[in-house]
Amino acid sequence: MNCTICRNGSTRAGCATVTLHRGETTVILKQVPAEVCENCGEYYLSDDVAALVLQKAEAAVKSGAEVEILRFAA
Repeated sequence: MNCTICRNGSTRAGCATVTLHRGETTVILKQVPAEVCENCGEYYLSDDVAALVLQKAEAAVKSGAEVEILRFAA
């Protein structure tokens, strides 16, 4: 797939670090499977992976965490 951000690179399977913020909570997920642009580093998550990322982030918010750093595991 061609990158929609830089329009110069192609994506390939890899991993990304995803950082999400909601209110006072910051969630960092490491080693998230993604398609990553070889040129600019922009990443694209599949629908299934994005749903899991959002579930993990929501759990962190509900637990009252201020900062949560997790290694992604499907």
